[in-house]
Amino acid sequence: MVRSIKNRQKARKKLNKRSNHVEGSSSAAAAVSAPTRVWQPGVDAMEAGEELQCDPSAYNSLHAFQEGWPCLSFDIVRDSLGLIRTEFPHTIYVVTGTQAEKPSDNSVNIFKLSNISGKRRDLVPKKPVVGSDMDSDDDDSDDDDSDEDELGLGGPVLQSRKVAHQGCVNRIRSMPQSPHICAAWGDTGYVQVWDFSKHLNFLAESEATASEVASSLFNLAPISIFKHKDEGYAIDWSPLVPGRLVTGDCKNSIYLWEPESGTKWNVDKNPFVGHAASVEDLQWSPTEANVFASASVDKNIAIWDTRLGKSAATSFKAHDADVNVISWNRLASCMLASGSDDGSFSIRDLRMLKDGDAVVAHFTYHKHPITSIEWSPHEASTLSVSSADNQLTIWDLSLERDEEEEVEFKAQIEDKVNAPTDLPPQLLFVHQGQKDIKELHWHAQIPGMIISTAADGFNVLMPSNVESSLPANIA
Repeated sequence: MVRSIKNRQKARKKLNKRSNHVEGSSSAAAAVSAPTRVWQPGVDAMEAGEELQCDPSAYNSLHAFQEGWPCLSFDIVRDSLGLIRTEFPHTIYVVTGTQAEKPSDNSVNIFKLSNISGKRRDLVPKKPVVGSDMDSDDDDSDDDDSDEDELGLGGPVLQSRKVAHQGCVNRIRSMPQSPHICAAWGDTGYVQVWDFSKHLNFLAESEATASEVASSLFNLAPISIFKHKDEGYAIDWSPLVPGRLVTGDCKNSIYLWEPESGTKWNVDKNPFVGHAASVEDLQWSPTEANVFASASVDKNIAIWDTRLGKSAATSFKAHDADVNVISWNRLASCMLASGSDDGSFSIRDLRMLKDGDAVVAHFTYHKHPITSIEWSPHEASTLSVSSADNQLTIWDLSLERDEEEEVEFKAQIEDKVNAPTDLPPQLLFVHQGQKDIKELHWHAQIPGMIISTAADGFNVLMPSNVESSLPANIA
């Protein structure tokens, strides 16, 4: 059960790799003579004088920014700029909540990040043309210069609006059908629903000429509010029924919010009860309007049907430790992913629950608690995971080890890097550099883009190999 952010450190080093896009580590003295090698997170130790350096060629885009106080949770706000956007520069809208030292210093922040630059890259470096008079060293220098321009932190423009919030924001979610409506879980035990249309419209109409973070704090009354018996973290809007919401607390109670006329909700005071400990996460089914899943500290996952009363339709032990997070695959609705406090994450085929063993994949790559997990909205076999080990990993479950392909690939990069051979074949990408990563989300309208939040701020990243794997009709 991993939640609170305890400090604010400025980590600025990025390590990003996969077996093909990798990062070397070397000391200043040995940089000239020692060949580039792959540093495996969680395996290799850093020696005195060594440092990790970012390989910009592993990304189509990479940017970092801060919003003042650390943010435990955020959500990407759907916008009207296009359903599928592939051309740079990009613009994104995000709603987030702070973890300030004093309750009165907290806020819900709505921000717009525009002019996000980047470009497409080849997944595998091309071999030089035989007989070409182009010098490879000069080519590398040019690439480095362009990488520095493209991935520098000065390009994007950040504009923000802040709404006062009493207490820390544990988790926040934007309604898919009406993105200006957001629900925030507070550490005071209150769940509040807000209408941020005024602030989003202001940001949409403002010109992106210079970064500015609003210094003034706006007062805005929530349009609905409900107090649980304790604080909580679990919350999810229904993707099928506009306005339908579930919230779960640390007293193992789950409440159903049903929308009424206008902007009002009726909260059923009789909760769903079945877990023996704190409810950590909730996810509505992407295909069945009355079905949702819950994850708990009691190590179980439960499936609920609102038509069948307040007891779970089924419940099963999912991990050997707390189940921190879950994600329901919206492109393959039979698949449910879960992440545990022991660092493992599993994939289950819910059609196999009756047979007893629904686990189709189980990974123990991470050695520290899983803090976030989410399926890609564009690739049914791809998901991303963040962990307390300060790594954000991307996985493609359709990948299998192919010895012939590996031999061919290594032949192309053997003069550039010595890649490891024991990484899981499904591990597509590893991103590092953030301290205490708490949550990640894929951008549903920008294929290949992931946003993550940590104690030291946000990262916006687009791994080059992830976007390259998208279907041709999207990419």
